[in-house]
Amino acid sequence: MTRILTVVVGSTAYGLATDASDVDRRGVFVAPTEAFWRFTKPPAHLDGPREEEFSWELERFCGLALDANPTVLECLWSPLVEWIDATGEELRALAPAFLSRQAHRTFLRYADRQFQRARPGGEIKWKHVMHLLRLLISGRHLVETGVPLVDVSAHRERLLSVRRGEVAWAEVAAWRAELSGGLDDALAASPLPEHPDHATVERFLVATRRNAL
Repeated sequence: MTRILTVVVGSTAYGLATDASDVDRRGVFVAPTEAFWRFTKPPAHLDGPREEEFSWELERFCGLALDANPTVLECLWSPLVEWIDATGEELRALAPAFLSRQAHRTFLRYADRQFQRARPGGEIKWKHVMHLLRLLISGRHLVETGVPLVDVSAHRERLLSVRRGEVAWAEVAAWRAELSGGLDDALAASPLPEHPDHATVERFLVATRRNAL
């Protein structure tokens, strides 16, 4: 396995870290091409070796990014790059090819899941609520500008107040509705293409596989 990219994500990259925050890392690796010729395929992802570290094999990563997976897209735009080689540089340079208007639906769906996780049995998990709002802020920025927003420190104090449970649920619901509505309103004039550039991404993947022989 050849590591090509490791970035810091999570609260540190979002500008929401506190003294109690962990450092979350995500990465991409390339499995040897010959490993795909066997019945037993190489792993699509790996945990570790450090705490709070998770990496995807390149093909899996590209597939998720083409589907506008918010967690994966963050890796392409995180300003905190810990490790990168020439292939990782190519991958990051390719970032716009992964984007499409599908992000509108994907970010709303992910936010809805966070919302459901935030109130299991009526008990409010304020950390999930904060990340639901952060995700909607990032998604709205993406649909409006064509670029994901990783660093949400401009909203830091308000978001951390939500995490501490200091914001009334009615205010949280109103903010969520405002952000979701903004996502919908921005779609018509969005600079995002209708579909991602599958062909360009596939050419990069094939070339990387050849180089990994």
